[in-house]
Amino acid sequence: MTRDAVVKAARVSIARGSRSFAAASKLFDKPTRERAWLLYSWCRACDDIADGQDHGHGMTAVDDPLARLARLGTLTELALAGQATGEAPFEALRIVAAETGLPHHFARDHIAGFALDAEGWRPGTEDDLLRYCYHVAGVVGCMMAVVMGVDPADEATLDRACDLGLAFQLANIARDIDEDAGVGRCYLPTDWLAEKDIPPAELMAPAHRPALTELVARLTTRAALFEQSARAGTPALGFRSAWAVLAAAKIYGDIGRKVATLGGHAWDRRVTTSAGEKLAAILIAWQQARRRGAYRSTPVGGWARPRHPAA
Repeated sequence: MTRDAVVKAARVSIARGSRSFAAASKLFDKPTRERAWLLYSWCRACDDIADGQDHGHGMTAVDDPLARLARLGTLTELALAGQATGEAPFEALRIVAAETGLPHHFARDHIAGFALDAEGWRPGTEDDLLRYCYHVAGVVGCMMAVVMGVDPADEATLDRACDLGLAFQLANIARDIDEDAGVGRCYLPTDWLAEKDIPPAELMAPAHRPALTELVARLTTRAALFEQSARAGTPALGFRSAWAVLAAAKIYGDIGRKVATLGGHAWDRRVTTSAGEKLAAILIAWQQARRRGAYRSTPVGGWARPRHPAA
């Protein structure tokens, strides 16, 4: 497959899979935008294969999770080795890894998140939850930073990029609790549930809705802290990359804030942001990007992403 064909497929993937990320990606310069689409395409395909979805829609309880995981791992390793896979999303990874010098351990860390789901893993503590969020989203932030030109040795900036991924995933979990419960998944730590006397199997029961709302507020508060910490990484980026990152932070952060505001009604229908809200976020982010030098590092305490030895 030619690079142009793979980029075209990646553009279609992001348009179908995430209007929020698609909107933010338009703010990048062309080379960065195309590489962001390529990375998204691989991440989206991994999620879809693991969960039996179509661009993030229609999640089902799959009956062959370990076989799906093995396929992900095999195709990913071929792509990282620079070998043709014949599948557009994995060709996308091959291209973006070669063009950016993407550290291979980041891609492997991402696959490890799908392994947790395939094994039926559940978080026992908040630390467990954040470790999961790192694998499925925080490390994607690290990879996106490399796509934007951040030196893989710049650990401080990668930490802030990871924070943004954590913020996104915590907001996702808060929004999708009902959908996840429908396929037998629960990402709220079991010690949180025990604290509120909520049996995991009865998570969405009306009787537990007030207590569940309190736990979700804890999630969205944590997400907001990671979002704020992530902004401190934008002075290391060029203007257009910072603009895109800040727009994505605002758009996705608003989803978490809506969930918190809706309380017990947050799962009556899927929480989204409108086209008008996305445009407003892009305009606000433009102003923030111009003043990004004023952001100061305020890391969220109590957790740190995994470190890998230098290759």
